[in-house]
Amino acid sequence: MSLPSDAPVLVLAAPGSTEGVAAEIAAVVRVDNPQIEVRLSSVADLAEVLPSGRDAVVVPLMTWSDPAVMAEIGKAVAASGSNAVVTEPLGPHPLLAEALHIRLAERGLARADRVRLLNVSSPVDAVILGTVGGAQAVGAVQPTAVLLASRLTLPVVAASLDSEPGVAVAAERLRGAGAQRLAIAPCLIGHEAPEGIVAEAAASVDAGHAEPLGAHGAVAELVARAYGSQLAT
Repeated sequence: MSLPSDAPVLVLAAPGSTEGVAAEIAAVVRVDNPQIEVRLSSVADLAEVLPSGRDAVVVPLMTWSDPAVMAEIGKAVAASGSNAVVTEPLGPHPLLAEALHIRLAERGLARADRVRLLNVSSPVDAVILGTVGGAQAVGAVQPTAVLLASRLTLPVVAASLDSEPGVAVAAERLRGAGAQRLAIAPCLIGHEAPEGIVAEAAASVDAGHAEPLGAHGAVAELVARAYGSQLAT
């Protein structure tokens, strides 16, 4: 994008810590978009990071619209008195499904080459799309599950990693339909849930698992698209 010097600041709002994954994403966004001033904040500290007297676009670093977190962001923007606007989270989006596919392929749990989908056997029979946040989160990531299923040409069932409907229910449903080899694809950026939650869920249902999305290029691109779309409107 070609932007003026007073273009809105891009503020990444991370639920939880700004260290680790969130900082890595911010670094990638800065490198890819040197003309944009990029700031990173936890949701709790957002009001202190928003610029005074200058427009800003807040992009939540989440894969679904968690009402509790979005409400916190809205309160922080109101309390700051800034001219910030808040975008939708990063999903659902085809790029998110692409990144999930790549993460599975990196662990040998999916074919990386979509061209040969019809004549090469799949490493797994079905995929559980893991999220956190209970039934509301599971419903919110359903479109992403459909997009991923289309890419993999395999059944994909969404399930909660931290509550019900959980992965045990999803695994029972898939195995009841004849799928024996399962994998969990975490629809998580990485800071939304305790470390190890994906591995524990996978072990509980004897499934393989991919890594969270992390600072995948698709995540950084979705951040930039959210910013650009807001400028366009």
